[in-house]
Amino acid sequence: IGSEAGYTTPEHYNGFQLVWQDEFENDVLSSAWSHEIGTGDNGWGNNELQYYRRENTELMDGFLVIEARKENFGEREYTSSRIVTQGKQSFQYGRIDIRAKLPQGQGIWPALWMLGSNFNQVGWPACGEIDIMEMVGGNANGRDNTVHGTVHWDNNGEYASYTGSYTLNVGKFSDEFHVFSIIWDQQSIRWLVDDQQFHTIDITPAALSEFHQEYFLIFNVAVGGNWPGSPDSSTAFPQRMIVDYVRVFQPE
Repeated sequence: IGSEAGYTTPEHYNGFQLVWQDEFENDVLSSAWSHEIGTGDNGWGNNELQYYRRENTELMDGFLVIEARKENFGEREYTSSRIVTQGKQSFQYGRIDIRAKLPQGQGIWPALWMLGSNFNQVGWPACGEIDIMEMVGGNANGRDNTVHGTVHWDNNGEYASYTGSYTLNVGKFSDEFHVFSIIWDQQSIRWLVDDQQFHTIDITPAALSEFHQEYFLIFNVAVGGNWPGSPDSSTAFPQRMIVDYVRVFQPE
């Protein structure tokens, strides 16, 4: 795991109660999670290059480790993992804190995000998507020090998205742990890194009704795809996203 250094957040906030958490202290994933396996539809909708396997997820020393590897499997050159709480844990509103140390490198695309629980019924983007943290790696273009917070939705029949980003003053997100958060209520969604707000959206307009329902969590490390592009000779494997905890708070 390496150093546990980095930012951390409390288990209690005034006016909030902790309604769900996973501290990843066991040897196996809790029953709140299930694996999504394979290559998805059209590379999970993004022409991603990896094959998702259970074997790329490990729990060690109180951390969840998702590892992207360069290995041939299922006619793909890379493997990784994607875990979801779909059908098991979902939430409407609250504060979500996720403490994680990110991977790095060209073509590496870690994400801590959410989809509306009606995804299977209405599809995407009508279900809504809340991306708490995404990073598209690549040191050559200074991307390993920037994370993005985004929402995607169906705006009266037209796909819509709204994104903001946060860049470290020094170092990269692979250097130490950071806490990626959203604070989500009936009025807005706000994104924070280490308690510093960097993005917000007003969700009171009727066209953003997707953001007033329950969402489930998704943690994954993709390899390649439309946004990051493919790995190149500069990309080191394996790459790990290490998660210390996820905590969901709601108003008391």
